Amino acid sequence: MKTTGYAAHSAESEMVPYHFERRALRPNDVAIEILYCGVCHSDLHTVNGDWGPQPYPLVPGHEIVGRVMEVGPEVTQYKVDDKVAVGCMVDSCQECDQCKHDEEQFCRHGVTFTYGAPDRISGEITQGGYSRHIVVREDFVLRVSGKLDLPRVAPILCAGITTFSPLRKWEVGPGSRVGVIGLGGLGHMAVQLAVAMGAQVTVISRSKSKEADAKALGAKGILASTDDAAMKAAGCSFDLIIDTVPVKHQLDIYTPLLDIDGSLVIVGQVGPIEELMSVPLVMGRRRVAGSLIGGIKQTQEVLDFCAAHDIHPKCEMIRMDQINDAFARLAQGDIAHRFVIDMNPSA
Repeated sequence: MKTTGYAAHSAESEMVPYHFERRALRPNDVAIEILYCGVCHSDLHTVNGDWGPQPYPLVPGHEIVGRVMEVGPEVTQYKVDDKVAVGCMVDSCQECDQCKHDEEQFCRHGVTFTYGAPDRISGEITQGGYSRHIVVREDFVLRVSGKLDLPRVAPILCAGITTFSPLRKWEVGPGSRVGVIGLGGLGHMAVQLAVAMGAQVTVISRSKSKEADAKALGAKGILASTDDAAMKAAGCSFDLIIDTVPVKHQLDIYTPLLDIDGSLVIVGQVGPIEELMSVPLVMGRRRVAGSLIGGIKQTQEVLDFCAAHDIHPKCEMIRMDQINDAFARLAQGDIAHRFVIDMNPSA
């Protein structure tokens, strides 16, 4: 299948139009016309080579929403015209203990990510959602409820599941005290999801400039990390802190905020963090942990949870040819919404 998209050809170059071929359908494949694709901070990190050398040319995008165009003869869950989604993964071994426990992101034999990874069968490099079409194994395609606003679904596939998964793992519910560091693309989803689970949620940010935004999402307010007195007074006041900061940063200012047995979970930065002081951890039996997206079953769960609770990401719609401007804005700071590409060429 011939298709078009936008690709990076090196770590230094801008995204440019790219014509390429999608694979022919295998018996268990679904061919999808992409209608919308979210722009994730990890897309920017990847094309910039921040996480190591990449197999350029590379088409990013792993927050994909579209329409089924064609299905292989063994496909049973989807039919033409179904509204579907594809997230961060498109395949895994399906045989290891992690895959059998519905945590394909931890596949023992290596998960196949939506872009920049070798296909398990052909070895060709996967290309993502900044394109008009994609072909994906049925088991990694997700159903989109009609209750969701289709143009705003895309960020749930990454920002949604990335924050939903630790909230579920740490059993957040009524009475839970949750802090969310940062109110960007990940943080604004974490707030909405935790509030819908019944938690008392506080945003932790350098200033209170986004306090109105935080309260509008259901948080009780903002704790300013630059206010030493406020930070000291907030000691031991959280059961769970979701850390969405996407760059190297210090954790020592946050760990004392955890109550005994509390956990700080990193979902933003992939790479080095500042040197960590162990005293708050030892003295309070506190934990620092990490979390990587979620499995396909849980990704379907968060889509359905958002539909049931009318949770949508805050989105700014852009055209495909505006991606370089969006990347520049993303690199400049913590934007309290997600960019979503409308793949309609006339948009």
